[in-house]
Amino acid sequence: MLREPKKPHADTGAILKEAAGRLDLTTRRHFLRQMLGLGSLTLLAGCDVTDGLSAEAMLGRVSDFNDRVQAWLFSPARLAREYPASLITRPFPFNSFYEPNTPDQAPVIDPETYRLDVTGLVERREHWTLRELHALPRVTQVTRHICIEGWSAIGSWSGVPFSHFLRRVGADLTASYVNFRCDDNYVTSIDMPTALHPQTQLSFWFDGQLLPRTYGFPMKLRVPTKLGFKNPKFIGEIEVSNDYLGGTWESQGYNWFSGL
Repeated sequence: MLREPKKPHADTGAILKEAAGRLDLTTRRHFLRQMLGLGSLTLLAGCDVTDGLSAEAMLGRVSDFNDRVQAWLFSPARLAREYPASLITRPFPFNSFYEPNTPDQAPVIDPETYRLDVTGLVERREHWTLRELHALPRVTQVTRHICIEGWSAIGSWSGVPFSHFLRRVGADLTASYVNFRCDDNYVTSIDMPTALHPQTQLSFWFDGQLLPRTYGFPMKLRVPTKLGFKNPKFIGEIEVSNDYLGGTWESQGYNWFSGL
């Protein structure tokens, strides 16, 4: 006996929209095209997602699944596109996680007293001065910063390859995460393969000048293979760890891996 097709739940559209919001932009489009009904969501979640708690559990599983897929697809040999200096965006946009979104709210850090704390699974837990950081090998990249809010801009960043720095401090390169705590109270983390990517950089200069306060003085992480919110500014501590730290935006539902 044939059964009549089950009608979609009245909240199907809202649940799909919320689930899509957990994903990066490319995956989100594919997700919305493919997820035609709650049957697909139930398959992913292993539960009936017609109530709030089940929907939230499903959304978490979808986000975790998205992280795993992006990590699997990530290749340390795949480089982000680099551009000629003639294409640099001037002025480069300012953006922050705090409100109001204005440079006046950026922290003021004294270069003479600043210390970068290196903690966790490293052989040399040190406190780096800005002078010591500036003495490290210097490379420059002109890459595109892509914001999850929908805008992008091309900038020139100079600093030390993060892989060089991690080896310099004797980091455990088999650890799962590198965590960042910043002097504007921002927190985020990245996976170790991304940390070792040749274009991932601790940046101390921007567009040929000392990194301005508006862009993260005295140091930011430049990760051209990830969305902009994974590029922390005003870094005060770098921790190598196997413990998942999450992050300021990640705790609000942003996809943790957020690769491009």
